[in-house]
Amino acid sequence: MSTSTRLRIGITLGDCAGIGPEIVDLALKSGRVPDSAEYVIIGRQPDCKPGQPTMETARAAAAALEEAVTLARRGELHAIVTGPIHKARMYEAGFKFPGQTEFFAERCGVKNFAMCLTGGKITVALVTAHLPLSEVSCALKQSEIVRVGLLLVDFLPRRSSVEADRVGAAAAAGLTALSSQLRIAVAGLNPHAGESGKLGREEIDIIAPAVAELQSTISNQQSAIFVGPLSPDTLFHRLIEGEFDAALCMYHDQGLIPLKLHAFHNGVNVTLGLPFPRTSPDHGTAFEIAGKGIARPDSMIAAISLAVELAGRSCSCS
Repeated sequence: MSTSTRLRIGITLGDCAGIGPEIVDLALKSGRVPDSAEYVIIGRQPDCKPGQPTMETARAAAAALEEAVTLARRGELHAIVTGPIHKARMYEAGFKFPGQTEFFAERCGVKNFAMCLTGGKITVALVTAHLPLSEVSCALKQSEIVRVGLLLVDFLPRRSSVEADRVGAAAAAGLTALSSQLRIAVAGLNPHAGESGKLGREEIDIIAPAVAELQSTISNQQSAIFVGPLSPDTLFHRLIEGEFDAALCMYHDQGLIPLKLHAFHNGVNVTLGLPFPRTSPDHGTAFEIAGKGIARPDSMIAAISLAVELAGRSCSCS
């Protein structure tokens, strides 16, 4: 792909009864998204009332996802930004996936993928994502921790370059100073990282061996240091203080609660492992404020901007 090719970024509106259409419109009119790309709104907007999702709005959201991934796989889009969907209504309309992350992975035939969120001084990747909490321990595997850890190592240098370009080298160093050797904190599953086995053995039997395997796997490249398993209750303070560049988290809320507390209005969801960049705001449909003129576009602006930067780097490297 030529570096002179104008980037085309597809944007889905999500469930149109939510704030998706508002924040996309505000973002594109804000003057805060890159003007180097062409933005293509994907899908149709059925008639609906703000805050009142219907089967029709759910079907339209699903159809937009199908159209977007088809265009991206044909090479007609360089990246996709997705608006928030209402998954409960989508399930009723026949959507078979736990979330949009899994949808894109399946449609692209990708098995090696992961959910990652980034904003401010926090970047987290999730070993397990859309699972009931009661199933996490059984689902946690050494091989999965290693797999997602390697995807995170691949993503972090690109994230670092994007931040350096956007806010300048000095400011980027203030966000999280990524050195030539990345430092990645690996969270434990249990309180106090299991307390030497007294509060659970997952750290001893699964997570610690995975950390050792990760370190062994990348030792020849010397590109990253994995540290853990660490007690989750102090890990994120250490991350924000700059001791680490990112965190590898064992389950959904372990990573998303601190991310959203720290960077709710500029956090971005990124699907790792796809053949094209896919980003999304880190919030939901917010039906309760739809149509009231108070929705903030900051997270959508961040999602669009990151998608453009990642797509540009992919194009320049191809």
